[in-house]
Amino acid sequence: MPTSSTDHDRPIPIAQRGAVVMTRRTTDSPPIALPPDARSAPSRRLGLIAVIVTFGGLLFGYDTGVVNGALDPLTADLGLTPFTEGIVVSNLVFGAAFGAVVGGVLSDRYGRRHNILLLSLVFMVGTLGCVLAPSWQVLALFRFILGLAVGGASATVPVYLAEVAPVERRGGIVTRNELMIVVGQFSAFVVNAIIFSAWNDVAGIWRVMLLVAVLPAIVLFFGMLRLPESPRWLVARGREDEALAVLLQVRSPERAHAEMAEVHRLAEEERNAKTAGTVDLGVRWVRVLILIGAGLGICQQFTGINSVMYYGTQLLGDAGFSANSAIIANTLNGAFSVIGVAVGLSVMNKIKRRTMLLGGFALTTTFHLLVGLSALLMPEGDAKAWFVLAFVVLFVFSMQSTIGPLVWLILSEMFPLKIRSLAIGISIFVLWIANALVALGFPPIVEAVGISNAFFAFAVFGALAITFIATCVPETKDRSLEELESDFRARYA
Repeated sequence: MPTSSTDHDRPIPIAQRGAVVMTRRTTDSPPIALPPDARSAPSRRLGLIAVIVTFGGLLFGYDTGVVNGALDPLTADLGLTPFTEGIVVSNLVFGAAFGAVVGGVLSDRYGRRHNILLLSLVFMVGTLGCVLAPSWQVLALFRFILGLAVGGASATVPVYLAEVAPVERRGGIVTRNELMIVVGQFSAFVVNAIIFSAWNDVAGIWRVMLLVAVLPAIVLFFGMLRLPESPRWLVARGREDEALAVLLQVRSPERAHAEMAEVHRLAEEERNAKTAGTVDLGVRWVRVLILIGAGLGICQQFTGINSVMYYGTQLLGDAGFSANSAIIANTLNGAFSVIGVAVGLSVMNKIKRRTMLLGGFALTTTFHLLVGLSALLMPEGDAKAWFVLAFVVLFVFSMQSTIGPLVWLILSEMFPLKIRSLAIGISIFVLWIANALVALGFPPIVEAVGISNAFFAFAVFGALAITFIATCVPETKDRSLEELESDFRARYA
């Protein structure tokens, strides 16, 4: 599950709510005292803002997950082959890779709110184009357009949330988007199961499954019309009065005026830090660090998590479930994905990053082997189908509670401020491309070598990932950006 990173060049809370908040910076700036973020009407408005904005994450999840249950009727209707199935599914992910890059640029230039409004319209156009597509080629084109919106949302929604939230609540508010993504996928699986169970004999029923995504896109559009722009973006554009007006909507007056100085400081640091470009790739330690970031993205996607999230219904059908049973059983993958992310977010700050990441890959690799062995050695029948389902669900839970959120967190923590935009941009682009390659290649590979060998291949990638993490990936928990940069300069000078 491609998700989005938090913005760790912003203040990190080191005091609890209820007293004056001191912020510890990852740069040399002195601490800044802020009044407490008291629960109030502005605080409740911030909660409403978070609900509306994270509909972008919900759409991200729904649009990546809906094809899972829609693929069988879609294949029968449009005459897809395993190769064209891969094209239709992966085109959204290829679009997302470019959408993340373009979305970040547009967000910086025209504003976070403006970009989310535009994305909601692209979600509508892409969805309606898919619903009305007369051929797989047209469907693939509009899936690419839909992917631009998905990628743009992945780059813009977390940034908006991080910039509008108070420092001591930022982590909880930003991670709501991560949760909404998997809730969106789970919702897609449930909607597919309900629609398919009730009307599986209706021609073109897959179009109804896709059409449901228009509803949250409409909510997002009309909701964003009533929401403010990011105060940090407004300050960066010299629109001081507007920025203060926004803060007064979501903070107490005392807190809003106090935060203006902090917003000024952050905007100035960002302007001074944005000096990195392609010339920095000539520095060896920078190249190595970016390669590690890209490698983490590849490792995350080559767990094969999205082969399950995109093709889980077909996978369970190949394992022995009937079409109707497979689409219902697939909802367990969505449910345990949501549970896994919730568990991961609750424990990740209590365990070292590398330890948790290595444990996650050890678990997912084990379940890859168990899925492969079940598919290879067990006789055809209900027992085989249920064993494959159980091990796939455990794989999804293990992945989403460890590797999924951790890779994004490490990417947000490991890059010095000067190269952060460049490094994270490259890493996330590579992550999306790896995601697309898995989506494109999984159907023809399963047809050619079977479920067992496909999951044995994922197990091999898992073993390689464990080696890569153990030898190359730095520990980032409780370490400043300056410490990490110093280590890399010394090691790869």
